[in-house]
Amino acid sequence: MANIINNQKIIAGMRLFLKVIIILIIVAFVGIQFFQPEKNSGTESETDIFHTEQIPGDVAKIIKNACMDCHSNQTRYLWYHKLAPVSWMVSEHITEGKKELNFSEWGDQDAYDKFGAFEDIAKEVERKTMPIKSYKLMHKTARLSDEERTALTDWCKKRSAELTEELKE
Repeated sequence: MANIINNQKIIAGMRLFLKVIIILIIVAFVGIQFFQPEKNSGTESETDIFHTEQIPGDVAKIIKNACMDCHSNQTRYLWYHKLAPVSWMVSEHITEGKKELNFSEWGDQDAYDKFGAFEDIAKEVERKTMPIKSYKLMHKTARLSDEERTALTDWCKKRSAELTEELKE
């Protein structure tokens, strides 16, 4: 009889412990929502790639769908991007992406930087390292087909060759 009473006390204690843990997790989750990163929500500028380059329609669509959220000043946020800690991860991806390449400031780059960027874009897309896997998981339109990869890399290589000729002059 004493064993049964002890077991019931242990089970009751474990239930209480579990309830406290669940409440602490909920309170922590609610608490971290008050610490949100700054949003990347600029406006279109005269220096962005769409104003400074002649981009074929299919390539422009690829860039908008697969690149601009992380590589420009105009991120399209989805509902879950507003929830910490997801918002922190998204903000970090955007910060890193813009550090590497910012299409919103494309017109501010000189021809040498643009040449390097075109070469890098073609290489990353061919290797399938861009867009990054976590982005493709959540954004169906960023999952590039072989034809889209070819269109983007061909255009980048063409612009790279054109810049090479311009730099020779």
